[in-house]
Amino acid sequence: MTKNDQLTSCPSAPHCVSSQAPADSSKHVEPFGYETSAAAARKALLATLDADDHATVVKSNQRFIHATFKTTLGFVDDVTFLMQPDKHVIDVKSQSRVGYYDFGKNRSRVEALRKAFEARLAQS
Repeated sequence: MTKNDQLTSCPSAPHCVSSQAPADSSKHVEPFGYETSAAAARKALLATLDADDHATVVKSNQRFIHATFKTTLGFVDDVTFLMQPDKHVIDVKSQSRVGYYDFGKNRSRVEALRKAFEARLAQS
């Protein structure tokens, strides 16, 4: 996270997606939206990550969550979330640590997490 409460930018390599990337960029994904309280959304997101066998939450505070994901090939990817309670969204960035291409893994991971997060919110 940068000093102005923004996620760090994606590098030029195509192994990163971010909700804070320009909307017309190939790196752009939508943030996670919610209509409940920020605390309930954060709780649902942490539960979503906890339920994922490949995820480990490394750092968590009121506004920021950093998780790592171990791929089936043993690579570790970083996924960061930034709560934006005034906008009712959670910004997200998913990036591979090594390699140049990710063959769409980061984008598919974010979309799978979004689906699981939305399902968990609907249950509460």
